Amino acid sequence: MDILQISTSDRLGGAERVAWDLFRTFRTQGHRSRLAVGRKRTNDADVIEIRHEDATRGTARAFWRAHRLLQPYYSTSWGRRLCRLTHRLASPDGHRDRSAGREDFHYPGVKALLSQSFTPEVIHAHNLHGGYFDLRAIPALSRRRPLVLTLHDAWLLAGHCAHSMGCERWRSGCGACPDLNIYPAIRRDATAENWRAKAEIFARSRLHIATPCAWLMDRAEQSMLMSGVVSRRVIPYGVDLSIFKPGDRSAARARLNLRQDAAVLLFAANGIRRNGFKDYDVLRRALGRLAVGASADRPILFLALGESAAEERVGNAVVQFRPFEADPGSVAAYYQSADIYVHAAKADTFPCTVLEALACGTPVAATDVGGIGEQVRSAIPIAGQSAPRLARDRAEPPTGMLTPAGDDTALAEAIRTLLEDVALRRRCGEAAARDAVIRFDLNRQARDYLNWYREIMEQQAPTRDDRSARRPPVQLMTQ
Repeated sequence: MDILQISTSDRLGGAERVAWDLFRTFRTQGHRSRLAVGRKRTNDADVIEIRHEDATRGTARAFWRAHRLLQPYYSTSWGRRLCRLTHRLASPDGHRDRSAGREDFHYPGVKALLSQSFTPEVIHAHNLHGGYFDLRAIPALSRRRPLVLTLHDAWLLAGHCAHSMGCERWRSGCGACPDLNIYPAIRRDATAENWRAKAEIFARSRLHIATPCAWLMDRAEQSMLMSGVVSRRVIPYGVDLSIFKPGDRSAARARLNLRQDAAVLLFAANGIRRNGFKDYDVLRRALGRLAVGASADRPILFLALGESAAEERVGNAVVQFRPFEADPGSVAAYYQSADIYVHAAKADTFPCTVLEALACGTPVAATDVGGIGEQVRSAIPIAGQSAPRLARDRAEPPTGMLTPAGDDTALAEAIRTLLEDVALRRRCGEAAARDAVIRFDLNRQARDYLNWYREIMEQQAPTRDDRSARRPPVQLMTQ
């Protein structure tokens, strides 16, 4: 099968990692797999960089090229300023839209992508925000080939935000936005205009949408995206179980230069302290509660993987920040070294870090937001109480404990329970590894998508009247 995927980049975390893993898995299984990206970080010949200078002329072409070449330096202050300047000069229309709070769809390289000589049987798009994609190309793409669109967050459903953070205006048209700074931030409130623009694009499209969890599919079903949907599936993410698997804890700690006698807690996220969707403040307060009774014989070490910063001390606990780690094998060693993986979030979809921890046999203590409750087995929060409770009446063994969002007392109690009850922690870890093999295998995820691609290509495309008369049934690709 000939498959073209579209993603923000080829080597980042989250949604980009999902697209990259599928791209490589398809290829190892004998399919012709290619990945079109806004920013290319690898030398892989099957990764196609969407170059906007290829669809422009004159000075715009030169500025787009300069903008692309400056991308590796975006993390520096001077690089960021130059990237923004060259972007503004390359696309004055895009700059005007951004200044007015409108979504910037002025990325001409997508047209060049469409005009290339490739003939994929299926086009599979992932995150389309991130400053690289012209959303107006979706109708043409969906007419050219079957277009599968995996939602990794709720950006396509709203006037600007990737997660609505409790706001319900996305259901009816946005406008009067309560927080323009939610990623991806906009300068002025044009959310109603953005919402209408997306709705009009979707109405002219034929989309096959996938989500990694039922929680996000439920939101998609209540949104304006449904006007263009002809089929839909819930296909959970998968992780590479040849890498993310249980390992020797002592060996992993030795590899990472960690104390063997410490109670090691781990949290992994890009830019942990400044990530608006994660909840580092709750984590820190929970750690403070744990540190009060910490024993000198077993100190608490909290590893914050995904940011460089000086070591902090919280009571009798130590917080060590470790920079983002691109090598999956090194990331797996962190999970294998930890007693508990702790994931506190204000909003989340289906975090890969939780799946990786489970696959490594590391129990998870997490806030019950988004689709996390579909990842962690048999742990449920008590509504209105600052205490977690293990659901012992379920058939499945527990893999961790869930707590209400924003409740540092409950999170601390969940961590303390797992630390002190060694038998429970061991049982959760063993069940987590087994559950990952059944539900969260990357090969299973790839197989589910490949089977769906074949079904899509075999089906007779329905007419617009057919689409408006009935909603397609949703199928859960879980076992």
